[in-house]
Amino acid sequence: MTKSYQTVKVEKDNGITWVILNRPEKRNAMSPQLHYDMLDAINELETDNETRVLVLTGAGESWCAGQDLKEYFRALDNNPAERRRANWASQEWRWRRLFTFPKPTIAMVNGYCFGGAFTPLIACDFAIAAEDAVFGLSEINWGIFPGGLVSRVLADALCYRDAVYYIMTGDPFDGKKAAEMKLVNFAVPRAQLREETIKLAKKLMEKNPHALRAAKEVYKLCRTMDYSQAEDYMGAKSTALRATDPEKGREEGTKQFLDDKTYRPGFGAYGRKKG
Repeated sequence: MTKSYQTVKVEKDNGITWVILNRPEKRNAMSPQLHYDMLDAINELETDNETRVLVLTGAGESWCAGQDLKEYFRALDNNPAERRRANWASQEWRWRRLFTFPKPTIAMVNGYCFGGAFTPLIACDFAIAAEDAVFGLSEINWGIFPGGLVSRVLADALCYRDAVYYIMTGDPFDGKKAAEMKLVNFAVPRAQLREETIKLAKKLMEKNPHALRAAKEVYKLCRTMDYSQAEDYMGAKSTALRATDPEKGREEGTKQFLDDKTYRPGFGAYGRKKG
């Protein structure tokens, strides 16, 4: 049974789990309660057998307008204990848990994406945006800078010139520009956004889930290793995958290619055995 939350909706449909930030009247701005709800939801879904791909999106016309200035900042100014608790939950789900989520994750950016929302956007493995979605690092216009890991994750997602330009000007940009800068994989007309997201999710669900998990872990961890460390780590990871993959994907794919002549590498996934 799917749990219910105050500020988040979780909907499951044939392997795709839609996690929906649900404060449309606040453009899905992140309150302390939303952080607690999201952390709990991700905890539940990490080991949920029905969840094969997670899609993160927003209710209404926004993806996420960043941190709720009233509830997250002003209301906690004189409550250091609750501020610490909310801050930990915020960073835990938006980066640490989402970045290392054991299944593929897709950010479906359906509208406004501002400030602190860039952290979960970049934490997701993939991002698809509506062409008319509006992105912005508007912190400079409030007399602050993009904090809460935003500036750090931008260094991984954008080139130096683009990142500094939008951090220091606060200028907004649309989904087409986000795709041009590769902040998102691609942008599509709003009417096609859900369809294209489902198409990508279904493509991912054709793959061996154990190999998918290993592939994202290897890439994300090796990016900060030197070459000798990466070589050693990837050798050990390859051995571990072969030993623990219940589908025996390497053996099955090789058999279908060499013996059965039913698989052509580069033209889709090998034929996985069903249940």
